[in-house]
Amino acid sequence: MAEARRQRVSAPVITDRAFAALRERFQSSTGISLGADKKALVEARLRARVVAKAQGSFNKYCEYLERADDGSEHQAVIDLLTTNETYFFREPRHFAVLAHEARTRFAHGKLRVWSAACSTGEEPYSLAMTLLDQRPRLPWEVHASDISSRVLEQARLGVFPLQRLEHMPKGYLERFCLRGRGNYEGKLRVSDEVRNRVQFYLHNLLGSARPPSTFDVVFLRNVLIYFDQDRKLELLQKVLASLVPGGLLFVGHAEPLHSLTLPVRRIADAVFEKTG
Repeated sequence: MAEARRQRVSAPVITDRAFAALRERFQSSTGISLGADKKALVEARLRARVVAKAQGSFNKYCEYLERADDGSEHQAVIDLLTTNETYFFREPRHFAVLAHEARTRFAHGKLRVWSAACSTGEEPYSLAMTLLDQRPRLPWEVHASDISSRVLEQARLGVFPLQRLEHMPKGYLERFCLRGRGNYEGKLRVSDEVRNRVQFYLHNLLGSARPPSTFDVVFLRNVLIYFDQDRKLELLQKVLASLVPGGLLFVGHAEPLHSLTLPVRRIADAVFEKTG
């Protein structure tokens, strides 16, 4: 008990200067603005990293980040500060729209779909299940990217807690998933049939690198809420540049686009067609 108290006392505490430096670094690399109310969150998520790197304080850790030049520590900060909350078939109506459009609008030729902030993989795997069901003999691809290498590692494993299945369509669990046993009790593993159809890669939506393809459908859901108006417009322009004319953009239901001047028209709730 005394040892635990000593550890709590010696734990590094974030200073205003360190918090400001970390906020600026995080925003410059991701475009995401951390509010002043996120100081405790940043401290909690980075404290173990500060201790692990033997920096002793958040101020010294910021100095270490300035010296680090291989990018790995910088990526570690991004991984720890990005929020990843998702589950299978989130906003189910979107998958119903995709299923319909996959059979009609995109009935000819290869269909390319991009999950542009895929988190731990539930969204792209939901997309792949939908397309395996709706286009069993037609060609398609699912690409999935995220700024966090940590969540991409989880996504590639394809192992998830059963609690994330609330919206999975009837029959999909038995068809596309394997229930865990022993150490994996209470979890599921996405089948190889699904996992092998999703291509994952690290990608910064506001970076200079473009995704490795153009797409017919882009899912960019529950991402725009983290950006200010200028960064939001910049991000959407980059994403739309990778979407073919007549392609579809899916955004979150709490992410209206009416205040932005973009070459799109609404065709369903939070679904937009690229017009130019």
